[in-house]
Amino acid sequence: MSKLEFKLPDIGEGVAEGEIVNWLVQEGDAVAENQEMVEVMTDKATVTIGAPKAGKVAERRFKVGDTVPVGGVLVVLDLEGGGAAAEAPAPAPAAAPAAKPAPEAAAKPAAQSSGPVASAVGDIRENLPGMNAAAPAPRGNDYFTDKPLAAPATRKLARELGVDLRQVAPSGSSGRVTREDVERHATTGSRPAPAAAAAPAVAPPPPPRANPADERVPIRGLRKRIFENMARSKHTAAHFNYVEECDVGKLIELRERARPHAERAGVKLTFLPFFVKAVVASLKLHPRLNAVVDEQAMELVVRKTYDIGIAMATEAGLMVPVVRDADRLSILEISREIDRLAVAAREGKSQREDLGGSTFTVSSLGKLGGFIAPPIINYPEVGIMGVHAIKKKPVVRGNEIVVGDVMMLSFSFDHRIIDGDVGAVFAQEIVNYLETPDRLLVEMS
Repeated sequence: MSKLEFKLPDIGEGVAEGEIVNWLVQEGDAVAENQEMVEVMTDKATVTIGAPKAGKVAERRFKVGDTVPVGGVLVVLDLEGGGAAAEAPAPAPAAAPAAKPAPEAAAKPAAQSSGPVASAVGDIRENLPGMNAAAPAPRGNDYFTDKPLAAPATRKLARELGVDLRQVAPSGSSGRVTREDVERHATTGSRPAPAAAAAPAVAPPPPPRANPADERVPIRGLRKRIFENMARSKHTAAHFNYVEECDVGKLIELRERARPHAERAGVKLTFLPFFVKAVVASLKLHPRLNAVVDEQAMELVVRKTYDIGIAMATEAGLMVPVVRDADRLSILEISREIDRLAVAAREGKSQREDLGGSTFTVSSLGKLGGFIAPPIINYPEVGIMGVHAIKKKPVVRGNEIVVGDVMMLSFSFDHRIIDGDVGAVFAQEIVNYLETPDRLLVEMS
């Protein structure tokens, strides 16, 4: 019987490591070829990795919550037949639909790799082109290193500080660049001293006082990504908020007229597709809001497609599936697509091509919408719209006070890119489209 060391493959462009989210096999289990073994989350997406060959699980090298570098041995399999220990061969690449690259990856060639990707769930980023089972040799960091080893959070910090990781001298194990390395390089450009790293400038808060009655829940998986992404957005984008009322009485009438037609087409028509169309129409008038920030290049990437993210609450946490090319879809087509994305998100079956790469995001709390709740920008986008509940309120129509159907719209913009007057005019355009939906239908492309 021979042993096979199966290493974490290269599961996407720019991915240097992954976090073990869930083991699907136990030590001693027999596995068939391509049987799902482990779920691994990167800063791109969560993938389920299958067995390269049939055999028995002899050893799992990492536990849930551990971070595994690309090339690290995930699992050791016992295979039938003699021979010395071997590495997993590189299988043919799994088919995967293409997705739009993130701005920081747009100028790079696609990674050439292959391997078994059984499914994708969870996170929020780009397409994973495949896997490569070849294990990179341990290395240091010099100027010509293409993909220095660093945690996703460290990479984010480097982008925020404008630091090229290839120029940072690593102090971590196996040539890994640490957060302290990036901060030191950003401050002095110097190499680390051989002694222990200096204490951070701001001491972290002390841990909570222990109480036996407390429950400690690990922050990992999708929640860890939300934790990191929210902090990055709030501490990077200069949020400014704009809130406006919207009298949607005519929109309600339009939806009621369209509902029988939608039902005959098998579609449950909500207000959300109208909001998406109003956002797209306004983005066409203000294209700088249909954009993402590339901080490394110090550029605003103005998108020519309209890929609208829809923030959705799931049991695992907040996800942002994307309605691709929303400008080319009808109201009914957008409604069908939102339903499809919502079902997949709730069931944990979101596909890679449904996540990441959005150009603007809509966040709707529905009946829980409250009065004012400015959303956090889905960074690196430059704007987001929050939709609140429709409530009966007094409104003025023709110098008379009547009961109207009013909702609040909360906007957040990145003030580094979007000036206050630009954000306000953009928001007012959306309000106008929703208050006079006939205009929306007439101008719809």
